[in-house]
Amino acid sequence: MTTEAPAAPPEKSPEKKEKEESFLGLFVHNLWSANTVTVTILSIFLALLIGAVLIVISDANVLSTFSYFTARPSDALTASWDLISQAYADLFKGAIFDPAAVQAWFNGSGDWKTALNPLSETLTYAAPLVFTGLSVALAFRGGLFNIGGQGQAVIGCITAGVAGFAIGLPAGLHLIVALAAGLIGGALWGFLPGLLKARTGAHEVITTIMLNYTATLFLGWLILQNGVQDPDRTDAISKTVDSSAVLPALPAPLRVHLGIVLAVIVTAAVAWLINRSSFGFELRAVGVNPPAAKTAGMSVARTYTMLMVVAGGLAGLGGAVQVLGTADKLTGQVAGNIGFDGLLVALLGRNKPWGTLFAAILYGALRAGGNLMQVDVGVSLELVTVLQALIVIFIAAPALVKTIFQLRDARTARLGTSMAKGW
Repeated sequence: MTTEAPAAPPEKSPEKKEKEESFLGLFVHNLWSANTVTVTILSIFLALLIGAVLIVISDANVLSTFSYFTARPSDALTASWDLISQAYADLFKGAIFDPAAVQAWFNGSGDWKTALNPLSETLTYAAPLVFTGLSVALAFRGGLFNIGGQGQAVIGCITAGVAGFAIGLPAGLHLIVALAAGLIGGALWGFLPGLLKARTGAHEVITTIMLNYTATLFLGWLILQNGVQDPDRTDAISKTVDSSAVLPALPAPLRVHLGIVLAVIVTAAVAWLINRSSFGFELRAVGVNPPAAKTAGMSVARTYTMLMVVAGGLAGLGGAVQVLGTADKLTGQVAGNIGFDGLLVALLGRNKPWGTLFAAILYGALRAGGNLMQVDVGVSLELVTVLQALIVIFIAAPALVKTIFQLRDARTARLGTSMAKGW
């Protein structure tokens, strides 16, 4: 009995091989196209790369090894790598999780609070930035540049904080009233520049900047007044917000609070507002071409006013989350820089709701990880601010990133894909 050898698979025709190779080459080439995700990732990479150089320069001990680099380069390279790797490892451990703490938790020798604390800190820092970032992003989609997020957030802190300690209500209801007070306070502060823009044509950048100063000065005056200032203190600090108006922690021992959940819900609501609602259609039309929108029967003045009211309400809600979740008192710096950071968050998120959410989380991670990096390695916390600025610079200059990495334009890649489909 003879067995026949299995038949060899038929060879592919040269034309078919050429098509497959062309398709694979086109697919790989499209992965390196200059789309939004690619530019964002490479911008972060460039910022970290420049940050690594700054970390080495800022350390005198490591920098001294470069004085004899030509004689023994391994010392400088090893010291630089050790410092950079430890700094960025601490940045990760302080922002996401510490692998050693997680392993100790699973082994029973550690607690879950230590393991989850880094992520908790990241989300705590990110929560108010989501709201102020959405405020800027929404206004920008309507053709307005809302620089007043800081002032609107400050007013939101004031109205929410005062409602938190001056009104006695049951738990739950008190929290809702305090959050609503922050939203309304920010909306009213946004209504002013919106009305001026609609009625007089006053530029929103100028009016919102002036209102930022007004809000800050008003806060400094208010916390020294009777009924607001803590009677047991002589410095500029208010009474403590009642526990019934405080955003509950998730879970209790950690600092992360219900504000991050509210941020996700509001992000989804803003995405629906922009993309699905009639008001969203109007604001996008006005943002692209106000004269054409007016010709189509839309009220540009009303859209500008309502847009700033909604944007101010979002920033005010961010201030409310700040004072009811992170801080429990009004001070001169209770709002921090959440309004100004919201500008950068919106820019990093490409003025899109979900992009803004993820950008706020990234900023929160840099802030939380920077604290550990400063304590453990001795790297200045200001370096984290430099990293944030570098990321925004590269995001805002996509042509620079394309040039550095020789990226192919996304439109050209899509055209090539369309041509490939037309075989």
